[in-house]
Amino acid sequence: MDEEKKREGGRDLYEWVQALVCSVLAVVVVFTFVIRLIGVDGHSMVPTLQDGDRLLVLNSMLYHDYQAGDIVVLRKSSFLDEPIVKRVIATEGQVVDIDFVTGSVYVDGILLKEDYINELTFTEEGMEFPLIVPEGSIFVMGDNRNHSNDSRDSRLGTVDTRYVIGKAVLLAFPGTDILTGKRDFGRIGVLA
Repeated sequence: MDEEKKREGGRDLYEWVQALVCSVLAVVVVFTFVIRLIGVDGHSMVPTLQDGDRLLVLNSMLYHDYQAGDIVVLRKSSFLDEPIVKRVIATEGQVVDIDFVTGSVYVDGILLKEDYINELTFTEEGMEFPLIVPEGSIFVMGDNRNHSNDSRDSRLGTVDTRYVIGKAVLLAFPGTDILTGKRDFGRIGVLA
C-alpha cells in the first residue's frame, strides 16, 4: 500500500513538472515568435505614448502589411542602436509632402487629419519633399512631431520593412506621464 502511494505521488510530481515545463516552453515560444514586450524610450510619441510605456508588439513575421496609422517598432542600427517606436504615415508608392511653414503633412496630395499629434510639423530634418516611398518601405513619424527623430531625418529616411520588429497592438503597462508625473492605468488597452 505504501509503495503504491509513493508511485502515485511520484507520478503526480512528474505530471506537475511536465505541465510546468510545457507551460514555460509555450510562453517562451509565444514571446519569441508571436509577440514581444517592448518599452518606449523617450517622448517622441507623446501624447499617444509616454516614456516608459510597455507595449505588446505583434512580430513582423506574422504582421507585415503595414498601414498608415499603425504604430510600429523598428531598429536600424545605422540610425540608432535601440529600437524606436513611430507611427506609419505612408507606405510604398505613396507621395509624402510636408509644408513646414503651415506644419501640414500631405500624403498623395491629401492633407492628413491627425488627431493624435502633439503639435503641427514645423521641424525639418534634412529630407527633401515631396518624396515617393520606395517599394518595400514605409515613412514613419513620431506623434510629438517637433521632438522626434523620424523619416524626416536623412539618416533614417524611408524605412525598409525588414527593419520593422513588429506592430504595437496593446499598451500593457503605462509609463509615467510627463505632465502629471503619475501612471495612468486607464490608458491600458488597444492602441488606436
